[in-house]
Amino acid sequence: MSTLFEQLTERPLADKIRPQSLEEVVGQEHLLAEDAPLGRMIKTGKVSSFILWGPPGCGKTTIAKLFASVSDLYFQPISAVFSGVSDLRKIFIQAQEKREMGQKTLLFVDEIHRFNRLQQDGFLPYVENGTIILVGATTENPSFELNGALLSRCKVFVLKPLNREALEKIYLRAETVLKRTLPISLEAKEYLIDSADGDGRYFINMIEAVDQYALSTEVLNTEQVSKIIQKRMPLYDKDREGHYNLISALHKSLRGSDPDAALYWAARAVIGGEDPKYLLRRLTRFAVEDIGLSDPQAIVQAISAWNAYERLGSPEGELAIAQLVVYLATAPKSVSVYKAWGEALRTAKETGSLSPPLHILNAPTKLMSSLGYGEGYLYDPDTEDGFSGQNYFPESMQRRLFYKPIERGFEREIKKRLMYWENLRKKKCLKK
Repeated sequence: MSTLFEQLTERPLADKIRPQSLEEVVGQEHLLAEDAPLGRMIKTGKVSSFILWGPPGCGKTTIAKLFASVSDLYFQPISAVFSGVSDLRKIFIQAQEKREMGQKTLLFVDEIHRFNRLQQDGFLPYVENGTIILVGATTENPSFELNGALLSRCKVFVLKPLNREALEKIYLRAETVLKRTLPISLEAKEYLIDSADGDGRYFINMIEAVDQYALSTEVLNTEQVSKIIQKRMPLYDKDREGHYNLISALHKSLRGSDPDAALYWAARAVIGGEDPKYLLRRLTRFAVEDIGLSDPQAIVQAISAWNAYERLGSPEGELAIAQLVVYLATAPKSVSVYKAWGEALRTAKETGSLSPPLHILNAPTKLMSSLGYGEGYLYDPDTEDGFSGQNYFPESMQRRLFYKPIERGFEREIKKRLMYWENLRKKKCLKK
């Protein structure tokens, strides 16, 4: 029975429209349908521990609570932010008591990634002996944030951000609960959905804010709605997976010669608060790693853009980043130098401390000269072809080919030069 105080307190809209069954959960059919992983788990009754990984507002807590209900499990929620070892110890004792009375416990740990490795290890014996069914919720990649021992005992289910169809269903459900149609234009409704960025909880809060503001029958336009809500910033954590995902997306878009996609991911990173200097460092690396000598101007453009940003700062200097992104995306790609360097490093490690051939060593003293240092060296500019064809590898080592230019961009010209020199080298060897 509710208290008088609870009766007088208006329940938030999010609480009013919270799904009362798994069938009412939207946007996660890939997990909850009858033939989907959680659907099959419920149907067979073979319940095991699992991790729900997904962005904020996609229904992790709701799914866990409803799953416990249909599986006849006692639902015990805790937050890793506010709980410690002593809280867990009490829960494990209570779960053991309930188990002895014939009821299992579903322990739902919100933000489970907040527990340190030692605390995560504390779950293991109770998961293994069946005292608890552990359901963890996290917005972070479990591969990085949860230890291997715990992951090996839990299935990982990935939840999706709510798509437009799912948000439309929430919108209709909200209007049903509110018992009126929200007085906003179709364009304003679309703006509201776009502003949610896949977060159902945030979307419901925006609907509630608009409902509370729109007291008259006047239809609000997009501009009026935008003044009511605070548009959600895109998800981006510079220290976690989102950071690496966006950088990876930028890098792959550049490599795929797609300037539009590359500009989008660079803009996402900047809007999310990424340090522009970090972006410039990664773009400079791309210039030498993925373009190299197929366009020697790529590194020049990268350093110039970096210098321009240093002088201009944000936001003006961000245009230099955009220009660099487009240049790199549209430049010919080659990893020939990158591969050549890797192969040279491996060979250098394998061959140890081989000395250079004597003829390419300087002889600053009489003793060194008498030992043959510099003897037989040919000064290439003085030769007829400007190319001597001498050996510059250690005498006990066979000549190796590391750099293999491709038939693209400026490397096409480099390849012609190398072939010309190689032919000269063979001719000079035959004369000997």
